[in-house]
Amino acid sequence: MTRTVRLLLILVVLFATATAGARTRNVTDPDAPRSLPADGAVSVQWTDPAEFTDLKFSGNRWRASQGNWVHQLAEHLRESAGKRLPEGERLEVTITDIARAGRYEPWHGMHMQDVRILRDHYPPSMKLDFRHYAADGSLIAEGSRALRDTGYLTGGGLNIGNDHLYYEKHMIDAWVRDEVRRASVASN
Repeated sequence: MTRTVRLLLILVVLFATATAGARTRNVTDPDAPRSLPADGAVSVQWTDPAEFTDLKFSGNRWRASQGNWVHQLAEHLRESAGKRLPEGERLEVTITDIARAGRYEPWHGMHMQDVRILRDHYPPSMKLDFRHYAADGSLIAEGSRALRDTGYLTGGGLNIGNDHLYYEKHMIDAWVRDEVRRASVASN
């Protein structure tokens, strides 16, 4: 074997070893968590992402399942609600469905199969169940909500930071604001 061939084989083995350990995170991984660690007044968990609308009807299930977006949205929900909840109140949320803004449109060809296209008829949506508790432990409100932001492209908010979950986070913030306000009006 020539020196060049040996060097090439070593590089191939090193590359294969490095990429085997650097597996892409997948939201449908059975070992992935289904809740955020307990921390503060807001607890968030979610059902199996493999059943979420975003994966079932994405146009590219493989690409849609990549990343940590369910966890990121759950963290955002906890942070947003934590800022708005009055002292001592608690909120328990279970996310049962997510459809992120946009869809993959693979019919545009290989060069566009991994591009998420934003259109009016692909709004972000989320379904969740929740329980809102007062500081004394009594139940203030509970129920199921279906969130949807049909005006997400015309709502005036600009995705300046290039956050790939901007529209979903904006929708969550609106729900938290309205739900906490509704609960405070009902308890007065």
